[in-house]
Amino acid sequence: MKQLHELTIKEVLDGYQNNDFTCVDIVKHFQSRIEKFNPKLNVYLAQNKNVLKEAQEIDNEISEKGVTRPLLGIPLAVKDNFLTEGIVTTASSNILRGYDPQYQSTVVKKLKEAGAIILGKTNMDSFAHGSSTETSDFGSTLNPWNPEKLPGGSSGGSAAAIAAQLATVAIGSETAGSIRQPSAWCGITGFKPTYGRVSRYGVIAMGSSLDSPGPMGRTVEDCAIVAEVISGKDDKDATTSPAPVEKYTDSLCSPDLRGVRIGIVKEYLLPEMSDDVKNLVLNAANQLRLLGATVDEVSLMDPRYSIGVYTVIQRSEVSSNLARFDGVRFGESRDTLCEETKRRIMLGTYTLSAGYYDAFYKKAQAVRTKIVNEFDEIFKTYDAVIGAVSPGPARSVGATKNQPMFGEMEDVLVEPSSIAGLTSVSLPCGFVDGLPIGLQITSNQLKESTAIKIADSYQRHTNFHVFPNLEKTL
Repeated sequence: MKQLHELTIKEVLDGYQNNDFTCVDIVKHFQSRIEKFNPKLNVYLAQNKNVLKEAQEIDNEISEKGVTRPLLGIPLAVKDNFLTEGIVTTASSNILRGYDPQYQSTVVKKLKEAGAIILGKTNMDSFAHGSSTETSDFGSTLNPWNPEKLPGGSSGGSAAAIAAQLATVAIGSETAGSIRQPSAWCGITGFKPTYGRVSRYGVIAMGSSLDSPGPMGRTVEDCAIVAEVISGKDDKDATTSPAPVEKYTDSLCSPDLRGVRIGIVKEYLLPEMSDDVKNLVLNAANQLRLLGATVDEVSLMDPRYSIGVYTVIQRSEVSSNLARFDGVRFGESRDTLCEETKRRIMLGTYTLSAGYYDAFYKKAQAVRTKIVNEFDEIFKTYDAVIGAVSPGPARSVGATKNQPMFGEMEDVLVEPSSIAGLTSVSLPCGFVDGLPIGLQITSNQLKESTAIKIADSYQRHTNFHVFPNLEKTL
């Protein structure tokens, strides 16, 4: 029999309906695990002080009405760049230490309306500037698979919360891999929606033309359930799409993938990538063929070109977005910003300055358009493309020292799809040196159901997502 921390969303809801346990029971269970493991892993930066009161209210609702909301009583971890009224939000930066938001982000509002219960806020790279969680001003999160390894980032705390089973599901955000890469390194499932599919209102901005909030969980099914809740048009975010939200859960449990066409991108099998990682991707392609899909080798622009594009565009948008943190209206002095954040502001200001805008920013946007056009052409023939999420497994603690381009190098395989605003799922596809490797399944804009269908079918016919007992490593 599964323990409470091992349950999926459906299993938790079924347990409530059958009176197997209460919301107070499961919240206390997670609190106990957080108290035990958080001091070592540094996953949560703040916990919800009212969580037991909220859990009791949910139990009262279940007693009176039954389970009538899609996330009723589901324990949730939220990345610390989502504004949460009543819970401190810092974006893991000293400049916002102790900041208590006066309103909720749209994502959090929708989650709470669906009945979710927030356990706390998870650690991240400071202002999401990094792919390791080592730039956090509150210390790095460690990887539950091996505490000598990094969890990835910037949503490293949310990924580690699921891997260590300190929440049922978690919320992260991605600018260029910050959901998928830590999901890969921590052996969980991460879902990046199309840019504009989920509201950015109330999310502390990094790259405004790139940022995409999304769910992280044990399974594709859990991510699909949460994605249905948080997606949709938001009048408070003009970049959200007005297109109707599909019922993503209808794409689950497909009997096979007959008629689905998938491209395996040959350029994503990087020369420096180990044969072990390449073989796992090729094995995944064969598994998809066994499920009925047609899988062909396809060609796209070398993903390393996306590093320069992303670096210029993201730094430029950082320079603009962080100008508001001046220590006058709120926050501390800008002197408290970490070194990585200062580097990004300076580089972004440089690329936007007179005399350099055409040479750098305008050129980066032109190449971005070429990347978008290439994907558009591929998706005229194929439903999805696949490749590894990261060139290798989780790196060792301290790997980012004196490596200002660490994040870009580790995210090289996911940056093109982020630049193009596509939707993508990261899910485990095997192990190298005892550490998980992630497979990305990427579909065109607003084709979330396609990516979910393929990923769910693959996951239901493999067991790489089944966690071993990681407590012995902690």
